[in-house]
Amino acid sequence: MLSIKELQAQYVTNEVGKKVAVILPIEEFEELIEDLEDLAVLLERRDEPTIPFEEVVAKLKKNGLLPD
Repeated sequence: MLSIKELQAQYVTNEVGKKVAVILPIEEFEELIEDLEDLAVLLERRDEPTIPFEEVVAKLKKNGLLPD
């Protein structure tokens, strides 16, 4: 996840110097969109029950997806 300080943002200003738009490198824009989509999924699923880590590991081992 990008922090504000890491963004290579360029600002577009109007005739009185007020910031009205931002220009970002496409890679940073795509990363921000991905982060936003991830946060939306988290919000949608926040009330779903969780599975303990140990249970997940046990199931993965049982299914041969993790070594014993």
